[in-house]
Amino acid sequence: MAGWTHFQHMADIGVHGHGATLAEAFEQAALAMTAVITDPASVRPECIVEVSCAAPDRELLLADWLNAWVYEMATRNMLFSRFEAVLDDGRLRGRGWGEAVDRERHRPAVEIKGATYTELRVWQDADAVWHAQCVVDV
Repeated sequence: MAGWTHFQHMADIGVHGHGATLAEAFEQAALAMTAVITDPASVRPECIVEVSCAAPDRELLLADWLNAWVYEMATRNMLFSRFEAVLDDGRLRGRGWGEAVDRERHRPAVEIKGATYTELRVWQDADAVWHAQCVVDV
């Protein structure tokens, strides 16, 4: 059931994650963000990085979660291929598995500047599937 997609938005790109739980949707949205840059299957899960964030609602929490990974990718020169999120009353603790960027192997297509509030939405559909999406600035 879990998965991710991209959607077009002018010069930027939308990331959309879905899953059986809210945490799974957040994890898949982060994976979709990696897929904007490179094929996540090419990223080895060699190192674990932890992040945490808090926000007053699910939408802002999603933006903070994705921006935490943008920051980690930029400052550590890393890419991530697996994510784990634990949500608890407006707080999120997460881990990402990844490795240092290898330009030859990863062939990064773009650099993500940040998650935006454009088309920022978190919802559960009629089939009880959770969705998390926003547009990322590239």
